Amino acid sequence: MLVEPLSTLFPEHIPTACARVDALRSHGYSKEAMRLAVAVVRTMKENQLQQRKQFASITSKTVLGRTGVSHTPVYCNHEGYIGHALDPVGSIFETLSEVCIIPEDTVSVTTESSVSVQANFGSTSSLNASQKYQHVSIPTSRDRTESYLTLALEAALIGLGQQRLMPSGLYAQDKACKQEEKLIVKLQEVELDCTLVEVMRRQAKLLLEGGPASGLGLGIHVESVPMHTFAKYLFTSLLPHDSELAYTVGLRAMRLPILEGSGDTVMNARWFTLGHIETQQCELASTMLSAAKGDIPCLQTVLESAQCNIHSSTHLFKLAQDAFKMATPVEGPRHLPLVNVAFELGLQVVRMTLTPTPSPWRRREMVRWLVTCATDIGVKALVSIMHNWYTLFTPTEATGMVATTIMSHTTMLQVNVNYVQQEELANCARNLALQCAAKEPQSCALAALTLCEKDPVAFETAYQIVVDAAANVMDSSQLFNIARYMEHRGYPGRAYKLAVLAMKNLTLAYNQDSHPAINDIHWACALSHSLGKSELTNIIPLVVKNVQCATVLSDILRRCTMTAPGMASPDGKRRSLKLLSYDKSPLRQLLDAAISAYINTTHSRLTHISPRHYGDFIDFLSKARETFLLAHDGHIQFAQLIEHMKLIYKGKKKLMYLIKERFG
Repeated sequence: MLVEPLSTLFPEHIPTACARVDALRSHGYSKEAMRLAVAVVRTMKENQLQQRKQFASITSKTVLGRTGVSHTPVYCNHEGYIGHALDPVGSIFETLSEVCIIPEDTVSVTTESSVSVQANFGSTSSLNASQKYQHVSIPTSRDRTESYLTLALEAALIGLGQQRLMPSGLYAQDKACKQEEKLIVKLQEVELDCTLVEVMRRQAKLLLEGGPASGLGLGIHVESVPMHTFAKYLFTSLLPHDSELAYTVGLRAMRLPILEGSGDTVMNARWFTLGHIETQQCELASTMLSAAKGDIPCLQTVLESAQCNIHSSTHLFKLAQDAFKMATPVEGPRHLPLVNVAFELGLQVVRMTLTPTPSPWRRREMVRWLVTCATDIGVKALVSIMHNWYTLFTPTEATGMVATTIMSHTTMLQVNVNYVQQEELANCARNLALQCAAKEPQSCALAALTLCEKDPVAFETAYQIVVDAAANVMDSSQLFNIARYMEHRGYPGRAYKLAVLAMKNLTLAYNQDSHPAINDIHWACALSHSLGKSELTNIIPLVVKNVQCATVLSDILRRCTMTAPGMASPDGKRRSLKLLSYDKSPLRQLLDAAISAYINTTHSRLTHISPRHYGDFIDFLSKARETFLLAHDGHIQFAQLIEHMKLIYKGKKKLMYLIKERFG
């Protein structure tokens, strides 16, 4: 099965031929293995040239996608060299490169110095440096530039750049990734000289022109394995020698064919390593962005490629963060064009995560980072994101995180704005706040009022939006929050109006004595009481109508008699104010409602009472009696209630005994 020295090709199934090479080498037939390996690589090169000629005319007639992917490919390689069970490319590379390793000079030292050296380093083998390679010419080759090392490099490049379908199954896909990474690590150990660089340039061009048989060619199958990891190696290796070719390779490899297919193709394909592939795609883009810092047109081209080909918002966000870090080093000047690239990537990220509904995972981090990036650029970027907020943020995000952060004192100092710029930002923030409040008043109204504080017209507009939305859109807790804010800002009249609107939207049942709105109800009544008797008279009917909890009503009743109404009014201190009477309006209505609520609550609690609750019920009646006695005929009404209970619930003998013992 050995080839003659002058033979150049070995027309057999390549993985099988590579297995023969490995078998010869492992059994000690090194020379024969070398001769066969040379023939196999030449066969691989010949096949590559034939495929290039074959598909040159066909590819021009094929309908291609945006990145050169074909949904009806004329060629498809189901069995790739990378990921193959026999690891054909790895074995060929090791066979050919092994002979090119420069031997280390090992000296047997017996002196005391050698003993000390061995003591320090552990053994003489640890003194060996990393392997270095040299060109070893092929005896039968007519090409003076051809060596075992160049053939090893070409075999690896052909194998890595071969178009191949993603294998099925997690194990097979993971194995292919590891084989690729292992081979690239070996390639990185080879120091490139002029000859090897020329080999790499030639192979890169052949791969770009290889049509559907090349992973970097045009017309490839939609389920082809992406070339991101391989292209990153090619890019970094070619960049110092041929930057144009390096960027051509990198930009061509940025595509991710499976995500460009139809919905059925993506759903049916089981790519278990897709997350790893997208990470490699992101690293390739980051490498190209870093290299293109000094070339603005090239930087823009890489940006556009990343925006078109990276479909994962998470990885695009990571790329944006990487670009921002590269553009703003801890030491040294910042790179403004790269900051702009990071900003553009950030804009796309927030657009991607906004529709159809905002993604909750990392969304807040993305929005805050975008504002930080815009702040680093300056006023123009900040104005831009506020003008176009509806394409980037939800109304809540726009008012709560974006506009509020931009108008903070810290941001103003960081941007170092003058008065005109500050007013421009303030106007944009107010316009944004009013638009958001009109769209979602329930979540944006309070933030909008805060942003519009310094502009009376805008503040009044925001307040009117709240008033208009109170009846249908906003609930009582939201209105109470805004009313408290109005009081804090020194607008008690507006706070009272909003408190009245909130009371209209509130209902408190007889058994909700721990409801969170109770504090708001007490605050609203205290505000009305402080403004004057007429305001208290207006709000008490709403309290009576919507609050059925007896304890809440009795607490409000007592608080209203502690001080005279109207103490907070402008002329309250100049007038002689009197305490309110329980027998007169407006407290008479509240007292009657409290007594009625106690009567209803008493019967409701007795319906399902158990002996273990008898003590609590007696305490409840004691509090009820205190409220009953506030009325001029309250003692009579309470006595009637007790007698009525004794008559209706006479079966509850123990309870009736306790009631008689306490109340007679």
